[in-house]
Parts: sequence; structure tokens; C-alpha cells
Amino acid sequence: MINAFLAFAEAEEGGSAVPFPPPRNLVEWAPIFGEDSIIEFNKIGLISLIAFAVPVIIFFLAKGGSADQPSKIRVFAEKIVEFVEEQIAKPGIGHGYEPYVPLLTTLFLFIAIGNLFEVIPFFNMPSNARMAGPLVMALSVWVMFIAVGVKHHGGQYFKDIVWPSSVENPFMRGFVGFIELFSVFIARPLSHAVRLFANMLAGHILLVTFGVLTIGTFNKFIDFDGISSIAIMPLAWLGSFVGLIAFTGFEVGVSFIQGFVFAILAAVYIGSSLHPAH
Repeated sequence: MINAFLAFAEAEEGGSAVPFPPPRNLVEWAPIFGEDSIIEFNKIGLISLIAFAVPVIIFFLAKGGSADQPSKIRVFAEKIVEFVEEQIAKPGIGHGYEPYVPLLTTLFLFIAIGNLFEVIPFFNMPSNARMAGPLVMALSVWVMFIAVGVKHHGGQYFKDIVWPSSVENPFMRGFVGFIELFSVFIARPLSHAVRLFANMLAGHILLVTFGVLTIGTFNKFIDFDGISSIAIMPLAWLGSFVGLIAFTGFEVGVSFIQGFVFAILAAVYIGSSLHPAH
């Protein structure tokens, strides 16, 4: 977002009305080190590293204390795990959910924390507004639910998808099997990734838009050149500023909601492999 505001300021010097920064300034970031190499590291990498480190630190520190006298951070960590168990794992997977709670907890926290950087000054960018992160996580879930299906049902897992016994007509059975094959193994991971990516990118663009409008209307009010500007620009600035504050709060909620949605979809996919009859 800072890049976007800098681009806006440059355009303002050129006399543009209320310019919007080029799309590349919204999602592309200069490398911190390793430019043009396989170890290139930029702002998205830094945010992702922090989003990974924070839960690790929380749960490492939560080891302190005892069950009778738990530390505050241990209580906090237990509440997180309890939330994932009760609101994500149990509803999504059902019986046998226990082994998958660590994975679902990791997904929820990593996504939520990475998204929150949208509203943190000097970062102003959710890590999941780039497709690479959501796609890697979606493919990881894809591998997991296929592995669960094969582990618990062997080759029958694929047979039930390609040749569903619930459809009596042989022709329709093959047709439905083809649709299921495409849906489970291709559409599912793509939609899983795109849902997270598109929501966070849309929110990022929305915040940038209101930020640019706030700066632009404020500058135009300062440099007013007529009576109409005195009347209109304060209202335009106030509306843009209120919108910026409102959508900033909204994005905080969306950050957690998108982490929840991604994790519960992962749970549903794993549950469908674990209990295919349901």
C-alpha cells in the first residue's frame, strides 16, 4: 500500500485528478535480498515467515505452567485449540477428527495472521493476496485428503469416485463419475486456493482505493481553487476517511473469517475421504 501511495504522490505532482496506482504497485514488492535467484526474499516472504513464527512461539511458551496452574499464554493456546476442535474439526470431519487438529490449527493461524498484515502499518499487505501461498496450502490439503482416502479405503476410494455405486444407470454412472473426478481432483484445490486469494486481493484493493481517495481529496481541499471546492472536498475527504476506517475494521474480521473458511473446507475435504459414505 505504501508503494501505491508513493505512486499516487508522484501522479499528483504531474497534475492528475485522483489517480489510482498501477496494479503492479499493489502486489509486487522489491526483493529484500537474493534478487533474481531461487532464494529471493521480499515482503511477502517476510510476512509469511512472521505468520509461521508467531504460532510456534505461542505454543512453545504455552508449555510453561501446569494443568492446575496454567500460565495465561497456555490458557490462550488451549482456547485456540479448543476453538479449532469444536468449530472446525468436529463439524468438518466428524468421528476420528483428532489426528487432524494440528494441521487445521496451523492452517487457521497461519492464514489469519498473514492476512492481518493488511492493516499493520508499514506492511499493509496480506500475504494471501498473492496466489502462491494459497495454492501451496490448497495443494497440501489436496495431498492430505487423497492420502487419507487411500490409507483408509485403498483403491476403493478412487473406484467410488470414478464409478459411484449409488447411480444405477451405467451411462449416467460414468458421466457422474467423470464429473466427480474433475470436481474432487481438479476443481476442489483450485477453488480452495482462489477463494482465499481473491477475497484478500479484493480487500487489499478496496483499502488502497479508499486510502488513495482520502489522500487525494485532502490534497485537493488544501489546494482548492474555487468556492465549490471548499464545500465539496471536505465532504469527499470525510466520506473517504470514514470508509477507510470502516473497511480497515472490516478487513480485520475478514482476516480471521478467511482463515476459518479455508480450515473448515480442509476439514470437510478430509472428512469426505475419511467417511466417503457421508
